[in-house]
Amino acid sequence: MLAQSKLTTRSSQRLSAARCARKFSIACVARPSGYSSSSQVQLPNGDNDQLVRPFFAMGAAIAPLVLQAGAALAKDGEYGLLEGRTVALIHPAVMLFLFGGTLYAGFLGYQWKRARELGEEIRDLKKGLPAAGPDGERPPSPTDTLIAQKETERKELLKGEYRDKHWWWGSVLLASGVGIAIEGCVNTYMRTGRLFPGPHLYAGAAIVGLWAVAAALVPAMQKGDQNARNTHIALNAVNLVLFAWQLPTGFEIVGKVFQFTSWP
Repeated sequence: MLAQSKLTTRSSQRLSAARCARKFSIACVARPSGYSSSSQVQLPNGDNDQLVRPFFAMGAAIAPLVLQAGAALAKDGEYGLLEGRTVALIHPAVMLFLFGGTLYAGFLGYQWKRARELGEEIRDLKKGLPAAGPDGERPPSPTDTLIAQKETERKELLKGEYRDKHWWWGSVLLASGVGIAIEGCVNTYMRTGRLFPGPHLYAGAAIVGLWAVAAALVPAMQKGDQNARNTHIALNAVNLVLFAWQLPTGFEIVGKVFQFTSWP
């Protein structure tokens, strides 16, 4: 009983100490050597107050601008300028440029195809020339004039370097087209919080896919595979038709961008 009474008394003492600790707080302050209780921070008054007061006024004037910066930059305060009209117009502007680039790349490809076909035609015509006589000279033939004309035309085409230009524009279309197609979807989602399945989106996805397949045929084309060349041309022709068909829906979306967004 005595041990139990002592245990109860100790528990009561600990509980009382804990309650007292809640009422009081202890603060430790580090003071440099030579500190005296008379050293206190002097608040600005008199002449010093005149120097500090303009800074308080400036802070009060700037605070509303800083606190409202997010709301001024973004519709929902999340993406800032990325939700504005300027970024939204990047996709249609680049795509319109790539539509013209597709037409030009098609022209370059046709010119290179013509140069390659002229070489084959010249070789076939030379095979049909009469053989040389006993004196080692070949009699003149009307085909000679035709061969000379085709050789001149082919030389002019080769000077245009249409093959290298066609390859360069094809690379631009593939890289820029895929990148800007993704950018358009991302920007639409950032501005509206959703995508809009429809003819424009589906046609755009088909165009990107056709670009990829047409580019994948290039190694076989370089080896002289005529089937690969014909398929490449057919895919790009379908691509051009889809691109042209997609323009009206694209202009309609641009109108909505001007309706629901603001500069910048």
